[in-house]
Amino acid sequence: MDEKFGNGYTLLIGVGQSAYPKWSLPVTVKDMRALRAILTDPALCGYPDDDAHIRLLHDAGATRQAILDGLAWLAGQVAADPEATAVVFYSGHGWIDDNTGRYYLLPHDVEPFDLAASALPATTFTDALHQVPARRLLVFVDSCHAAGMATAKDVLDFKLPAGFSQATLPKSVVEELKQGAGRAVFSSSTGKQRSYVRLDGMMSVYTFHLIEALRGAGSRPGDTTVRLSNLMTHLGQAVPASAQAMGKEQTPFFDTATEDFAVALLLGGKGLGSAGVSPSEGGATSQPVIQASGERSVAAGSISDSTVVTGDHNVVQQGKYNINIGNAQGVVIGDGAQVTQVVGSSPPTRAGGRTRSGSR
Repeated sequence: MDEKFGNGYTLLIGVGQSAYPKWSLPVTVKDMRALRAILTDPALCGYPDDDAHIRLLHDAGATRQAILDGLAWLAGQVAADPEATAVVFYSGHGWIDDNTGRYYLLPHDVEPFDLAASALPATTFTDALHQVPARRLLVFVDSCHAAGMATAKDVLDFKLPAGFSQATLPKSVVEELKQGAGRAVFSSSTGKQRSYVRLDGMMSVYTFHLIEALRGAGSRPGDTTVRLSNLMTHLGQAVPASAQAMGKEQTPFFDTATEDFAVALLLGGKGLGSAGVSPSEGGATSQPVIQASGERSVAAGSISDSTVVTGDHNVVQQGKYNINIGNAQGVVIGDGAQVTQVVGSSPPTRAGGRTRSGSR
């Protein structure tokens, strides 16, 4: 019998249809439905498929108040479970007020001519998340979507209100979101980048590869759960590669100050065998990926099951629990560790300790 990830609770928000039709993003609903199916599959992530553990908000059900009510529901569920792991996923538009610097998530019932009053301010979203008393909380924000499928010109088919621009989650908001123990924040892209939709329109690039990671891509033989590091490993490599194949640029962002906690079961708790995940199981087999360049790139010793990443200061790591995250440098995971991870960024500096990579 498959196990259950009984301490897992998740709120999935795919805004989808907007009350102002030109701002609709149907792909976000596809994303959330696909995630729900994976999370509640007993042979995969093992979340209980009931109203006590998972809630999906979309289209007309993803209003400003419904999102806040959903966060209050999540807070109530995890308050009764001291071992709770909570996951919140928002997929929709994210816009910034160029005059004030305030960031807004756009719910279904946003008013085009009163956006500041009708949208969901990041500060309000953050305050609600601070009321979720889970020991382990992972927040995904897949905002700043391109309007429809990626095209050569990337021309939006609508105009934004005066004074507003599309933007990914600002670092100041990330810092607020991850306040408190056991918090991790993942964003689908950085800076002024957009979060793209696959050319087949199936779902967003980011969610597609997140589902791959939940199925086992990024994990290693012997793993029985999907951890933060497994998600970071796969998303950090696969998302930029997919975007590049479309002639685009999309770089995931990870910021965490927590242990490398489990977010789901891996293949119903059975985990990966010695051969890795077969294609029929929806994951990726354990194969070396060689993408080395840069005059100081290093590839030492055996490269079996290792990933060499593009960049100027690369090091190939070996061992069961190593983390290879795209072009990442200076990764820190562990109790009390502080990590700000942008693929391709400079290594962070930390007072009072050394940078460690891949600890569990």
